[in-house]
Amino acid sequence: MNATPKQKKLISLSQFILEEQLKIPHASGEFSALLSHLVYAAKIVGREVRKAGLLDDILGATDDTNVQGETQMKLDQYADNAFNQSLKICGHLCVLASEEHEHIIPIPGGYNIGKYTMAIDPLDGSSNIDTNVSIGTIFSIHQRLEPNSKEPGNEKDLLQQGHLQRCAGYIIYGSSTMLVLSTGKGVSGFTLDPSVGEFLLSHPNMQMPESGDIYSANEGNASYWSPEVQAYLQKIKSIEGGKKPKTARYIGSLVADFHRNLLKGGIFLYPNDTKSSKYPNGKLRLLYEAAPMAYIAEQAGGMAVTVKGERILDLTPKDLHERTTLIIGSKKEVEEFLTFVPKS
Repeated sequence: MNATPKQKKLISLSQFILEEQLKIPHASGEFSALLSHLVYAAKIVGREVRKAGLLDDILGATDDTNVQGETQMKLDQYADNAFNQSLKICGHLCVLASEEHEHIIPIPGGYNIGKYTMAIDPLDGSSNIDTNVSIGTIFSIHQRLEPNSKEPGNEKDLLQQGHLQRCAGYIIYGSSTMLVLSTGKGVSGFTLDPSVGEFLLSHPNMQMPESGDIYSANEGNASYWSPEVQAYLQKIKSIEGGKKPKTARYIGSLVADFHRNLLKGGIFLYPNDTKSSKYPNGKLRLLYEAAPMAYIAEQAGGMAVTVKGERILDLTPKDLHERTTLIIGSKKEVEEFLTFVPKS
């Protein structure tokens, strides 16, 4: 007779956060409650993503553009509304910012003002929505500059360096819905079990392999990249001396590309186009994309820098929608890239 398989001990996200909270003296529970509001909205968005192909009013583009001048997809707007409505009235934020909005989203009158800030990209990779490719949500949480204040927060509370984040993470909507987050003590992954409606700990203590064979970059723009970036790519694709070239894997959704490299190792590159007048400093947003992903990468043993070799987490955002270049991934791969960066 076959032996009965051992049942894996299942730990829910709420239980995990509660246990982590108990390790912190004088913890108030506000942070745990904030995450519960984020998770609620993520479940709603995940539900709509899964049935997107069945609904005429959720796929396709709208007639609107966001603050970046980009066409908004219908699911973009849906996700933005879902997260904003859940988070701005949760009672634990002093201010909220969304990639889809030009200005901060204030806390409505009559609701409690909390001590945390949140910057969120409601739906990363939205150009892939109509083709059933993995997309995601990215979020970043800071403590406000004056934690004891009961006044509404402002833009300054959001414009803090990435290494000061209290929590960062992303939700990936793929073959399963998964939440990956860090509160500064490593990285943990939780997979949504639809049968119970709970995120369950599936990937404890996630570590990015120190090196990897995968590189992710939109090489269609390679002719516009700096000579240093082009030289690096030429090196990792070279077969000189019988060397095996690295494998190209590019999805076009930061969450999906990063998630794969987090699990398997590799490097993701989003340099600036040297001839671009619209995005001279790169296209990714520092506050909503680069900083939270860099936090996850470093907590998992990886690295994240700009094309100039600056540590992403040391950059101070100058405005809500500041853009940056991003080189992120396994430690040894990013270190090799840095050997191509000119010494100042």
